[in-house]
Amino acid sequence: MVINARNKSLFIFPAVGVVTVLLVISILQAIFDWNQRTAWIGAAIASLPLPILMARLMFSRVERTSDNLPSLLLLAGAGFIVAIWQQFVEFRSGWPPTAVAGCAALIFVLYVFWYSRFDRIASGQLSVGSKLPDFQLPDSDGEQFDSASLRGSPAVLLFYRGNWCPLCMAQITEIAERYKDLEALGINVVLISPQPDAASRNLATLHDVPFRFLVDAGNQVAESLDIGVKNGVPIGMPGGYASDTVMPTLLVTNANGTIIFSDQTDNYRVRPEPDIYLAILRRSGAVPSGPQTSGVQS
Repeated sequence: MVINARNKSLFIFPAVGVVTVLLVISILQAIFDWNQRTAWIGAAIASLPLPILMARLMFSRVERTSDNLPSLLLLAGAGFIVAIWQQFVEFRSGWPPTAVAGCAALIFVLYVFWYSRFDRIASGQLSVGSKLPDFQLPDSDGEQFDSASLRGSPAVLLFYRGNWCPLCMAQITEIAERYKDLEALGINVVLISPQPDAASRNLATLHDVPFRFLVDAGNQVAESLDIGVKNGVPIGMPGGYASDTVMPTLLVTNANGTIIFSDQTDNYRVRPEPDIYLAILRRSGAVPSGPQTSGVQS
C-alpha cells in the first residue's frame, strides 16, 4: 500500500507558524489587556504544546514519543477550558481569546491524531515469518548492495525518511551507539532512505560506524515493498529532498533471511527500542544469549 500524503505535506510548517503567531499574540494580550488577562493566559497555554514538541524534537535528541502525547493534550485542553471559563462562566472576556485557544488546541489535536499517523496497512511482504524480499540498491559510496548478502548472519534493516526527520536521526544515533553490542553479536545493520546520496554520505560520515547506508533513489524499493509515501516530505523542507519518502519501518532477520521482528509503525513518532529486538534475536537463537545491555534513553 503506497500512501499519498499530499494534504499532510501542506500541514506542518503552516501549523507551526500559525500556532507560534497565536502564542505571541496571546502573550502580548495577556500583558497589555488586563480586563481579559486570564483568558489570554489560557489562550497562551493552549498554544504551547506544538511549539514545545517541535523545539524538543529539533533541539534535543528524541528517539520516540508516546502515541497520543497525553500531557501535551492535557495542557492544550486546560488552556482552552480557562479561556471558555472566563467567557461563559466568569463573563470577563469575549470571543477573541476563546477563538485563539480553540484554534491552537484544534491544530494540536490534528497534529496528534491525523498528521502523525499514516493509516497504513502493514505490508504482508514484511510480516514476521516471511523471507526478506530480494532487492539491490547502491550505498552512499556508489557500491551495489544485494539484500541476499545478508544471509548467513542476523541483520537489522531500517527504512528511514531522511536527514530532515529528527526522530529518524535520533533513532539512527541510538542504533549507532549500540554498534559494539551489534557487532559482538554478528548483526549487520542496513539503513535505507530515498534521500539524495550526498545526505546519506553525510550521515555515514557523522556516525562513522560499519553500517551500510543505502540510497533508494526514486523510492522504488520502498514502493515495491508497499511502504512508500507519495508526497510525504513536508512542502518547504530545505535540502533538495524529493517529495516522496518512506514509512519508518524496522525489520530484523535471522541468518536464514527470515523476518523475526517487523515494526511497521502507524505513527511516525513511535519507534521500537533496540533492547526489544535484541531480546527477540536472543530468544530466537539468532544470536548468542548473554546479559542484556541497556539502551540509550531520551
